[in-house]
Amino acid sequence: MQPQQKFNFEQALKKVKDHFEFDLVALALVQPAKFRFVLKWEYILGNKSSRYRRIILQTGKGIAGNVFKTGKPMRMSDVESELSKKDFHNYPIIVSEALTSFGAIPLFKEGRVKGVLLVAFRDERIVTAELFEEFKQAIGSSFGPYIKEEMVEEI
Repeated sequence: MQPQQKFNFEQALKKVKDHFEFDLVALALVQPAKFRFVLKWEYILGNKSSRYRRIILQTGKGIAGNVFKTGKPMRMSDVESELSKKDFHNYPIIVSEALTSFGAIPLFKEGRVKGVLLVAFRDERIVTAELFEEFKQAIGSSFGPYIKEEMVEEI
């Protein structure tokens, strides 16, 4: 019997980033119960700084917290127009990485949200509904054990 191989998140993120040419691809994972199920950005490609390491999100807070809580994808094509300036403090990854457009999806394992995958741009490019749908369809091959079929459809 062969030992179970550990899933390579960094390789999967690189594959997504290279294929879609996103400026930023990040993965927040749910921490164990002893850490009160908070979310932390564990893997990130294309980051401008290391500030993401200090971001700890509660359920329902920030991009990862909202996606984790609802189990539904989240997308903003224009952060400036869709998010009030007074709400920016609730989205620290947007501020610390100067994101202008993003999409985030829940990753499920064994019927529970185990992580949140964020893709984003920093310039005039937009995460359109079509691009986001194409991305959601494509991640199945990259994130094999994190089954996309369990994802809840966007309302």
